[in-house]
Amino acid sequence: MAQFARLIGRRLISLPFMVVGVALLVFIVMSFSNVDPARLALGEAASAEALNNYRELHGLNDPLLVRFFSFLGGLFTGDLGTSSGGVPVTEMVAQAFPRTLELTFLSLIIAVILSFTLGVLAALYRDTFVDQIIRVLSIASLATPSFWLAILLIQWLGDIPGGWGFFPALVSGWTSFADDPQQYLLNMTLPAIAGAIPVAGSLTRVVRTSMVEELDRDYVRTAIGAGIPYPIVISRNVLRNALITPVTVLGLRVGYLMGGAVIIEIIFNIQAMGKLILDGIQRNDVYLVQGVTLTVAIAFIVINLLVDILYVLINPRIRSI
Repeated sequence: MAQFARLIGRRLISLPFMVVGVALLVFIVMSFSNVDPARLALGEAASAEALNNYRELHGLNDPLLVRFFSFLGGLFTGDLGTSSGGVPVTEMVAQAFPRTLELTFLSLIIAVILSFTLGVLAALYRDTFVDQIIRVLSIASLATPSFWLAILLIQWLGDIPGGWGFFPALVSGWTSFADDPQQYLLNMTLPAIAGAIPVAGSLTRVVRTSMVEELDRDYVRTAIGAGIPYPIVISRNVLRNALITPVTVLGLRVGYLMGGAVIIEIIFNIQAMGKLILDGIQRNDVYLVQGVTLTVAIAFIVINLLVDILYVLINPRIRSI
């Protein structure tokens, strides 16, 4: 237990350094923008004096290094600046980010269920007709872009003329699960499937390979030879050991899901992080784009930290490292 606590402690200690590194990268990239935040906030008709006063008030005339530390201080106090519309970016992100997380989480659930089910079946029935069908499906899913799949789902299952389904093609307004569970699930089903299918395709191959490697190990043959029922060997030993590699890969796929969710939100008109970053780009709103990008990047870091912890829980041998 002490070794486990030390390992988690090392992960937590490295977290602030990674956040500072990401913040530095985002700040440097956005500093190359030729957009003047002062003119963006005050308008084209603003006088030179008003523009200069705005720059002095917000520290835009300070050296780059001073502005970065000011930005970093604001980050750790929850201040991401103010958008061109006068609304704090933190408030906008706080409203939109949970929705992106919900879509990412739903896509992740679908991807995990599909990939682990199909991957295990493909391994147990390897080199059979079942394995070949699953292989074709996984490769086809892997090669399918999520945004293109989203458009196909709208055409096939959306409530549009010629469509075959009743799912909303566009989300007219955000409805939380607590307010209306049925409408929430209708709104989120197609976006979640569009994000999940490509991830499920790649993860299925990883699960299948990991399962096959475990099934070929000596301990499996020894356990079966000793008279232990095959289902017990699979459920208690093979599955647990085979989960280690897929869980590691899953942490990287979560970042892909979150990035893909931003695009899918725009396609389905979900008022979340995708809408924010699109509005920020269209309005040349540096603070908004910077805040959204940084939030997604930090979320990716935190999620991978949680995956590392899950990896340790699944594989106790790692705790001694």
